[in-house]
Amino acid sequence: MNIIDVSIILIYIVLSVGIGIWISRKASKGLDDYFLGGKSIKWYFLGLSNGSGMFDVSGTSWMIGVLFLYGVKSFMFMWLWPIWNQIFVMMFLAVWIRRSKVMTGSEWILTRFGSDKAGKASHIIVAIFAIISTIGFIAYFFVGIGKFVTIILPWDLTVHMNGGVFLTSEQAYALLIIFLTTIYTVKGGMFSVVATEVVQYIIMIVAGVLIAGYAFFNYTDIQINSVITPEWKNVFFGWEFETQWSDKFETFNKLIDTEGYKMFGAFIGMTLFKGFFASVAGPTPSYDLQRVLSTKSVKEAAYMSGFTNLILFIPRYLLITGIVVIALVNLAPELNANVNLTGADLELLMPKVVNLYIPVGIKGILLAGLLAAFMSGFSAFVNAGPAYIVNDIYKKYFKPVASNKHYIKVSQISSFLVVGLGVFMGFFADSINSLTLWITSALYGGYVAANFLKWIWWRFNGWGYFWGMVGGLIAASLQFVLDQSKGSLTAGTFLHDLSQVPSIYLFPLIFGMSILGCLLGTYLSKPTDMEVLKSFYSNVRPWGFWGPVYKQLKAQDQSFQKNNDFYLDMMNCVIGIVWQSSMILLPIYFIIRDYPKAVVSLVVFLVTTTVLKFTWLDRVRKIEE
Repeated sequence: MNIIDVSIILIYIVLSVGIGIWISRKASKGLDDYFLGGKSIKWYFLGLSNGSGMFDVSGTSWMIGVLFLYGVKSFMFMWLWPIWNQIFVMMFLAVWIRRSKVMTGSEWILTRFGSDKAGKASHIIVAIFAIISTIGFIAYFFVGIGKFVTIILPWDLTVHMNGGVFLTSEQAYALLIIFLTTIYTVKGGMFSVVATEVVQYIIMIVAGVLIAGYAFFNYTDIQINSVITPEWKNVFFGWEFETQWSDKFETFNKLIDTEGYKMFGAFIGMTLFKGFFASVAGPTPSYDLQRVLSTKSVKEAAYMSGFTNLILFIPRYLLITGIVVIALVNLAPELNANVNLTGADLELLMPKVVNLYIPVGIKGILLAGLLAAFMSGFSAFVNAGPAYIVNDIYKKYFKPVASNKHYIKVSQISSFLVVGLGVFMGFFADSINSLTLWITSALYGGYVAANFLKWIWWRFNGWGYFWGMVGGLIAASLQFVLDQSKGSLTAGTFLHDLSQVPSIYLFPLIFGMSILGCLLGTYLSKPTDMEVLKSFYSNVRPWGFWGPVYKQLKAQDQSFQKNNDFYLDMMNCVIGIVWQSSMILLPIYFIIRDYPKAVVSLVVFLVTTTVLKFTWLDRVRKIEE
């Protein structure tokens, strides 16, 4: 690496850590300040922070790989998360969540199920889920940043002990960067996280624009079109995945055939099935939920969620597409010659491109931007996870009365504990993709059913929630163990065949096991206290099956009106998904020089933005606090 690039990276690291520590003094007033920024941070700063937290290195590496291999249709692979849960949060869930005025997602559960044994059981299980998912994401970050940095930086940090390798260079780099990020996150809480993430977002924007500009001006449409086919650029699809690559790149077609997504219509159908339930379930108890709870008001929660969608996708896909274009022109022939090419090899496209084809200066800014992406996503999780340990477990069940200083100290210890467990788990994960699929298809599959029902069904109670979550988590854990053990299973056995099924297709099994737990837990125990239900329903005002609760509230107050916005909210979600998709397709088509489709994407973006102004934004402005 050139000294200029190294200097840019070092300046960025010092700037980030310095800002985080400098602003940390604001976090010392209490837990509300530490975890939620005292609910005093401007909504647009929280939106920038939220978008920055979603702009992570591991996910970006994965998206570069799938865009390279599958072409424009690959943006639908993002539905695995599903990315449009942010649209559902924007349209109605942010308002519902923020009305609770609590600190964490599990504390919010108590407003739904009450404080009896059933309520406490549901409260504990969601806190456990939050901690497990945080540890899983830290492991995911650990694997991703290690793979990326090792290829980019020239120094070998391998640690030897007793004649063997104690730490690989990947692990040593990951530990170093995680340590630096943890310092300012633990010291400053939400204030430090948001302040550094706003700076990091600006750096990521600059990096994305520079890479997109370099790819656009340095490579011609002739070079690009000599590699890709019209089908690669086609956003539409049939039941089966059409041949994406020409005969001279047959290795890529064979790789697609082995990845399990050849029946693309079935894959999209499954992601839509999962996506709807996962999106209505709401954000998992993680950093984006913390951003909603950190806003000043219900109205600002909606603004923040809408702003997050607006600022995230175009800059991220400028970066992704720029790197993919450079990889297509320079690396496709070399990769095609590798007959044993695997999806894991495509995870290394980004570091290879950065290492070999990005000029001095731009490389330093890009690396600073990618480090910013890692640090912002990582710090967001490190801030969110310990809130559940301290506020929902330690404070509630072990030490309900103590000083703010004591609770913040416990929060800091909890942060180091969560990071340590996540890193430990990361040592045993074989690839970014395995962790991505576990988190998106398995772990979230266990979360979806109970959290979908909690909004829409009055009879659903705390024990139903508890056993639904337990059933889902058990199924998710079994799926993860099966996936990690598939190399040692005997071919032809039931377990071996099951381990070969892509995780997204196992979602219905996990979902079904969770639903069974929900129904058994609900019908084998008494309903939630009606006073709790009336308080929740009158405050949050969800739509759904709340007839008995509505009747009692109506009898007490004839002016009480139920939420009749289901169809409008669903219409806005469909429009929002198209709006979100246009923000992904626009930079892709522009950089690959398919101008007619870029214009269509731009028109779709402008039309959907205009429609949402009337159907969503004007309604948000009328919200009464």
